[in-house]
Amino acid sequence: MDESEFDELISSLTPYESADTVKTYRNTVSIACPACEEPFDDLVVCRGAYDSLELSRVLDLCVTTVDDNVLLFTHQH
Repeated sequence: MDESEFDELISSLTPYESADTVKTYRNTVSIACPACEEPFDDLVVCRGAYDSLELSRVLDLCVTTVDDNVLLFTHQH
């Protein structure tokens, strides 16, 4: 995924949470995950050199990067 694809993706999602260098967006329009091509639930963007996530539920994750950002696409069951 390149920077323009990332910008287009973010513009289609709903901002949800932001804490320090981690931002979460909700996929309210059922966009397909770029890794598995299934709709994802949330996109978590990690911009820090080191970020910690506290997960309150079991999720499947698809992962990619854009520049120095790690993108986590969550899938609930």
